[in-house]
Amino acid sequence: MIALSQQHAGVLVPLFALRGKSDFGCGDVAALRSFIDWAAAHGFRVVQLLPVNETGGDNSPYNAISSVAIEPTTIDPHCIAELSTAEIERIAAQHGITQLREGAVKWAPVKALRVALLRCAFVNFKANGKRTNTFAAFVKNEASWLDGYALFRVLMARHGSESWETWPEKVRSFSVAKSWLNGLPASERTALEDELSFVRYVQWQAFEQWREVKRYAEKNGVALMGDIPFGVNYNSADVWAAPQIFDLKWSGGAPPEPAFADDEFVRRWGQNWGVPLYAWSAHRSDDFAWWRQRVRKVEEAFHLFRIDHVLGFYRIYGFPWRPQRNAEFALLSPEEARERTGGELPRFHEHADDTPEHRAMNCAQGEEFLRVLQDEVGPGALVGEDLGTVPVYVRPSLLGLEIPGFKVPQWETEDDGRLTPGADYPRCTIATYATHDHDPLCVMWERWMSAIRAALAEPSRFSAENERAWRELRTLAGWAGFDVPLMMDFSKVHERFLKGLFRCNSSIAIAMITDVLGTADRFNVPGSVSADNWSARLPEGWESAFERKAASVAALIRASGR
Repeated sequence: MIALSQQHAGVLVPLFALRGKSDFGCGDVAALRSFIDWAAAHGFRVVQLLPVNETGGDNSPYNAISSVAIEPTTIDPHCIAELSTAEIERIAAQHGITQLREGAVKWAPVKALRVALLRCAFVNFKANGKRTNTFAAFVKNEASWLDGYALFRVLMARHGSESWETWPEKVRSFSVAKSWLNGLPASERTALEDELSFVRYVQWQAFEQWREVKRYAEKNGVALMGDIPFGVNYNSADVWAAPQIFDLKWSGGAPPEPAFADDEFVRRWGQNWGVPLYAWSAHRSDDFAWWRQRVRKVEEAFHLFRIDHVLGFYRIYGFPWRPQRNAEFALLSPEEARERTGGELPRFHEHADDTPEHRAMNCAQGEEFLRVLQDEVGPGALVGEDLGTVPVYVRPSLLGLEIPGFKVPQWETEDDGRLTPGADYPRCTIATYATHDHDPLCVMWERWMSAIRAALAEPSRFSAENERAWRELRTLAGWAGFDVPLMMDFSKVHERFLKGLFRCNSSIAIAMITDVLGTADRFNVPGSVSADNWSARLPEGWESAFERKAASVAALIRASGR
């Protein structure tokens, strides 16, 4: 649906941040349909979302409990055939729907409300006997992932945690849990089988609705872009059900980063994400069945999708300990760390980029894996998030495979330090000022202005900060094609930045919704684990409140030819 030879404008928004006319405390496919209408009306031909897989206790879409199962809160209760309007209104009122719609997402009560609605629908489904053949076909067709996920989900609820290592040994893996299930007394097994059916029913509803919203987007000339994290949660149905395809001795992450001045662990050791590495030999032995299934299921809901940290296919940094032990290693010397790990230290897998031979091997491996995914979903579906410390061979490799990578203007520099002109970006790329992990333009601008104001008040103390702020803001403004002779309010430069973005040569130019509207809202603060993270929503009535701004952005898109 998206031709990389052409140019398109896109908008990134987390699904949970959207507001619907009668939503249930967070954005769902109903709100997405409305947003697709808004995007199409304003010239956006790509709507990018974050992962929509079912989340765990931290509510992070990048730490899901399944690589396939869809988050139940994305389901639109009004589109469930087994739910009446009266039932929806009654259950919503019982759960305090008015309060849930106010402010940020209140994840625990929002999820409780969705479960109550879905359980009511499931009871009605069993009672009326309709659509049973369609449901049975779904269960049969999806058995390769659904059976393991359903049992994991039921056991997770029973034991109050997704941390399967803390469960009783008789259910600590799918293979032994199946034997345990078969050995239960008839009455207990019947009750548990009913719970399994409920979990499967929820996923049936979710996949039906996401397939429909993909078709809706197509009819409106909009492509949906999804997101697949390279790694998968250690405490997930995937690791529990198929541990043989993961290398559980190693924990994926990123190498040491001196820029993290306030984090001694990251400066010395790197970022330890906690995701298990892949046992690639096991994946090769079954023709990458798990990965093929993963991208195939994402394609049912999305036209194209971003692979977060695509660098991991080429080589990934691994820790011989899990994040829970980070504090133990924080101040150890390499020799002391080796004593506690059996001789291992954090390193790249399979190889570091330390020799021409290793670089060639890493490049060949990445291309092998990515060609497998292209073979499964066809051309034009894959996008690679290639930000961070990028090996020299990765971007030429992605271009050779015709997989778009990312261009963040303020990070793209020439040998002489100048920002790479947007006109020089390869067409097979995606340009954006910010992803979900980065400050919006408004926040960057205000940070520069704060440094300048501080220097004006106390020149002797803040001269260096003032010089750096002026250099950074004028450099990025110059890239976008305008000068900043004096201190200016962000509202006066907002559209100039977007004009520069839409003018670049990349096939897709994506603006985060906060950058489209010119607001300072953050949807995620990297490294933050709290109830407030991954919960910000667009303000109520944002469409009408920002219509004049959106109309101006639409005019910029038209003028750019996108």
